[in-house]
Amino acid sequence: METNAVGTNLSDESPYELSAVVIPLLKGIIYQEDSPALWLALVNLQAGVRDYVAVLGLELMLDEAEGYAFLRSREEDPDVAGTPRLVARRQLSYPVSLLLALLRKKLAEFDAGGADTRLILSRDEVVELIRIFLPAGSNETRLIDQIDTHLNKIAQLGFVRRLRGQKQMIEVRRILKAFVDAQWLSDFDRRLAEYREETAGTRETTDD
Repeated sequence: METNAVGTNLSDESPYELSAVVIPLLKGIIYQEDSPALWLALVNLQAGVRDYVAVLGLELMLDEAEGYAFLRSREEDPDVAGTPRLVARRQLSYPVSLLLALLRKKLAEFDAGGADTRLILSRDEVVELIRIFLPAGSNETRLIDQIDTHLNKIAQLGFVRRLRGQKQMIEVRRILKAFVDAQWLSDFDRRLAEYREETAGTRETTDD
């Protein structure tokens, strides 16, 4: 929900210029827990930020309840063809996509339990999440060996982070909910069937 307090004017209580809020957004995700002062400035200046980034073809996605914000490209206007995208789309590999889906499902189950606000998993727990959806054989072994590589990729995307001093532990960041929504989860079984077919096809090609 947008506030009506400010446009592009600065609050007397905020040390941040509008550009000092927009630039970190252009670089990636802003989390309330990581940068409380920057987050407060963003919430106060969000109307001005929305106007500013709209000129660049972007929109501000801000969730005050979950405490994160990021920029994404606006839906393409059919009347404006060939507009360059400032925020590029990323093509994710099969194992990274599968792992994201499983982590999102785990986050939904975790939220339903209502025990805590932070979902923290060990590397072994992540391996077990993905193991049951993979065919037996060399492909499974190779993929499990690469779990850390896939987790590093997901961490670069901002969906998980490794705990300081505990590299075998990860926190699933709640921004994942913004990219894998409830509607996507409702179709989870069908998507997993597609993943299995893709894996089976890859395995048959490899065996040939």
